[in-house]
Amino acid sequence: MAPKKTHEQFVSPYVPSTAKVSKEAMMKEIGIKDDMELYRDIPDDLIYKEDLDIPAPYVDEFSIQQHMTSILKKNANATDYAYFLGAGCARHHTPAVCDEMTGRGEFLTAYFGATTDDRGKWQAIWEYQAQMAELLDTDFCGFPQYDGPWSLSHAILIATRITGKRKVLVPASASPMNMKIVDNYTDGVTERQAELVEVAYDKKTGLLDLKDLEKKLDNKTAAVVIENPNFFGMIETQGEQIGKMAKKAGAEFIVYADPISLGVLEAPANYGANMAAGDLHSLGGHLAAGGHQAGFLGLPDDKKYLSQFKDLAVSIAPTIEDGEYSFVWYNFEEGSYGAREEANEFTGSACNLWAIHSAVYLTIMGPKGMEEVGNTIMARAQYAAAELAKLPGVKVPFAGPFFKEFVVDFTGTGKTVAEINRALVDKKIIGGLDLSCDFPELGQSALWCVTECNTQAEIDMLVAALEAVLA
Repeated sequence: MAPKKTHEQFVSPYVPSTAKVSKEAMMKEIGIKDDMELYRDIPDDLIYKEDLDIPAPYVDEFSIQQHMTSILKKNANATDYAYFLGAGCARHHTPAVCDEMTGRGEFLTAYFGATTDDRGKWQAIWEYQAQMAELLDTDFCGFPQYDGPWSLSHAILIATRITGKRKVLVPASASPMNMKIVDNYTDGVTERQAELVEVAYDKKTGLLDLKDLEKKLDNKTAAVVIENPNFFGMIETQGEQIGKMAKKAGAEFIVYADPISLGVLEAPANYGANMAAGDLHSLGGHLAAGGHQAGFLGLPDDKKYLSQFKDLAVSIAPTIEDGEYSFVWYNFEEGSYGAREEANEFTGSACNLWAIHSAVYLTIMGPKGMEEVGNTIMARAQYAAAELAKLPGVKVPFAGPFFKEFVVDFTGTGKTVAEINRALVDKKIIGGLDLSCDFPELGQSALWCVTECNTQAEIDMLVAALEAVLA
């Protein structure tokens, strides 16, 4: 009769084999008597020989769960506050069906399988591509990229390669966070791949200064980039004119867009954009540290653009069975996956799940739903701006239409944005982004964000709280 296994002999397939008997067997197999012999190449003076001052381990699941819950309770949750912070990652409603679908095992855990065993996921991503192309009114949209500024960087480098030029004009009012990523991305290993040149913005409207653009546009310009809506939330009503100016100079026209605005604003391609980039977050993404961000890039059906696209795409093709279709990889050999070390750029697949999430969002919203949510956001943002501007010493500096975000100048109140935001936190309100460091010319101004999640009652509560803070 075989001896009964003891706890000391148990080998788990999920956790390290630290039981005494298991460790001794492994050390005997590789010919050592002490596990520190594994570190013999490390100089003795670099080895810490004292016991680490760490708590005793939790040895059962319930204790670990209690411990983690007690830590998480120390965090402040955005859902417990009236939330008016945006600047690229705003609070939007996530329909329950989005989480239900992306939480399904065949999507959530089928990370990046081959075409032969992941047809369902390929169809879901193909649906994403088709819906994004329709939303952007472009011919092509491939797999998502890490985030919005990553996709913008890719668009810029496509422009430099197809034009053979390196000068790229970007708005001085562009998102500072986005431009840091773009600046880093376009700085190649051996040389800078794109020379970023800022174009001034009009201090009255917040829009691009066309005279400065005309002055800086020349035959060395690879691309002109605008944000629409721009970082200040202003709708770039000069978009078509900017596109014509860019193309007259032989440059590409790139628009960085907020997809949730496209139910009410014109698609970038329809006012001249060669490429449209942005972040998928507003399509039902959760507020999450480092998550729910994914970039999109819309391109025309033109080989000079498509041959430069670094990512995969899903294509649809009829099979030998009438009425049946197959979903397969497209652009494998030309993209970074197939080209490997010969690729112009590289990417990863960490955000593919959000393609499916966005596809579900767009499916349940439909054109009418996207129009409704866009109108709701615009109406509530306009109401909030008008109410805030009534407060003593407060003004909304830029004239013109805006979407979701707007600048509020508190200079006349005698208080700093930092002071105001600290006081609002005590009232369970998250205020706008302090612009005084990145845009000192705007004084004590903040970028406020209002979405479909901010009700009129919540906005009225904000106005009353600010009135008390500024008194």
